[in-house]
Amino acid sequence: MYRLFVLLTILIFAAPSAAGDTFAPKDLKDLYFGETLYYAFQGDWFDAIARLDTELTQHHGLDEPERDTLYYHIGHAEFAVGDFELAYRMHQRAGRAITAVIEGNVEEPVRNEAIFRLARIYFQKDQPVNALYAVERISGVVPPNILDDLAFLRAQILMANGRFAEAVRILRDLQDAESLEGFSTYNLGIALLKDGKELEGRQYLDSTGRINSNDALTLAIKDKSNLVLGFKLLKENKFEGAKLVLDRVRLKGPFSNRALLGSGWADAFQGRFERALVPWSTLMTREVTNASVQEAMLAVPYAYGKLNVQSRAAVMYGSALEKFDAEVDKLGASIKSIREGHFLRALVREELKQDANWVVKLRKLPQTPETYYLLELMASHDFQEFLKNYLDLEQLRKKLEAWEGDLDAFKEIIEQRRAYFQPLLPAIDREFRRLDSQMRLRLEQRDRIEQRLKSMLVAPRPDYLATSNERISSEQIALLEQKLSTGGTAVPSGIEARIKRLRGVLHWHIYTEYDQRFTEAHEHLLELNKEVDRLKRQYTAFVRTRQAATQSYEGYDDIIRRQRFLIRQAREKVGELMARQGHMLETMAVNVLTTRRERLAEFQIKARFAMADNYDRATRTQTQEKMGR
Repeated sequence: MYRLFVLLTILIFAAPSAAGDTFAPKDLKDLYFGETLYYAFQGDWFDAIARLDTELTQHHGLDEPERDTLYYHIGHAEFAVGDFELAYRMHQRAGRAITAVIEGNVEEPVRNEAIFRLARIYFQKDQPVNALYAVERISGVVPPNILDDLAFLRAQILMANGRFAEAVRILRDLQDAESLEGFSTYNLGIALLKDGKELEGRQYLDSTGRINSNDALTLAIKDKSNLVLGFKLLKENKFEGAKLVLDRVRLKGPFSNRALLGSGWADAFQGRFERALVPWSTLMTREVTNASVQEAMLAVPYAYGKLNVQSRAAVMYGSALEKFDAEVDKLGASIKSIREGHFLRALVREELKQDANWVVKLRKLPQTPETYYLLELMASHDFQEFLKNYLDLEQLRKKLEAWEGDLDAFKEIIEQRRAYFQPLLPAIDREFRRLDSQMRLRLEQRDRIEQRLKSMLVAPRPDYLATSNERISSEQIALLEQKLSTGGTAVPSGIEARIKRLRGVLHWHIYTEYDQRFTEAHEHLLELNKEVDRLKRQYTAFVRTRQAATQSYEGYDDIIRRQRFLIRQAREKVGELMARQGHMLETMAVNVLTTRRERLAEFQIKARFAMADNYDRATRTQTQEKMGR
């Protein structure tokens, strides 16, 4: 009974929490974190985890992480990565991430919420002892939004550890929690029954079965409570009470078939076969693959037989036998289809993922098994976990295949770059070396000028600032003096005076304009520095562009080769894991179908014998009637 309860409460706690509980920041400062949240809200946990892991790795590798925009959301991001991993069923990594938050320097409410999620992970993994140890570490302030859920989880964990009396005390305080309507009372009823308080436990189950609500989950737990209590009464031969309780189950709910079957047997066990025919006849009109419907197909003619309507009973047994034969053939074909791999290939079809009723759509595909027989299996927690793992592996297989194709594309791009740049670079390098040598020469000249100007601040040298015309004139005067003094003859006094006058005028201009020229020289040097800076920037840009051009196609071969090897290794590992998961899924499905086929085979035998017996009785009755006439 407790396992039935767990299956229902999983509806509350098995849903991924990341998209709902991980809220987007009101003031998003890091766009990459926003992209991660976008993938999370789409339910694409793999891409969300991959991107967030990358962002966190880069952030923690920075010298000054406080300058990174992710710094504003780092606490949220650290918590979210565990939440995403939990949603992706990476329980081990999610546990480590949330444990890091618990042991870190965080506020008490955040820490308690992290412990709550860690305890929930352990509970979902069927580790009640670890879950209890985790939940007992919660103390202090608890976020208001998880108060009821925490108490409910604590009660579940206590029940899983056999501490039903403590769970009862907690659950009594949750009876007014609107979010747990039906679940809290049902759970309390189960806990009381387990604690030996039979009467009070039944009262709470009965109370759950009378709840008025429009919520689908609440109505489901209401039907479940009535079903559990009804069959418990039926087992104790309290047929009238069982009838009343089972008749409260909705006719269109997920538990209606079993309730109708049980309601009919409650009447039949009291000898009221005409009343038993009402629910059983209703049940017979439903999907023939349902186990309760198949049992009703034998129960209805059985009731007619008890009512001495043997001819009708015999006909109905014959009809049931024909349907059983057809279903046995279907089951055989379904088992063959599964073993040939059609079931797994159908499960991974993309169009099925877009349809909420994909299980029904699945049975319409060619060469797929009769999924109505697998509904209960496919709704079970174990099958869903295997299926999710298989689908995730299939998604990863496709990604690895795409990544390997991407490596081919990258290699082609690199070869295109190599073919484009390699013929151009030799000529560019030759021209660059020529210009580089000229640039170095000019920079050396500029440095010499700067040094001279600095030294002139201490020891003025007007001659250094002479113009080109003045230098030419000075050379011409010196050349004239040399020619006049050639041969040892004396220079005429008039000419010598004129030469001195010319040199004096030249020196006058040089010395009197020194300050102005010195100022202009500094101004020109500043202008030259600006040009030199621009030239250096162009030089640096060229060097970087030149390096980027080379780096765009060099050094990638080993990386691509290594990544290709890793991808191939991963593909082999994924293929091996998919084979295991697929084999488990196929085995589970085949076992269910085999069990149903064996059960139908038993029904066939019963139907044959019952049909023959009723035909004999009908024949004897007709014979006696004729003889009596």
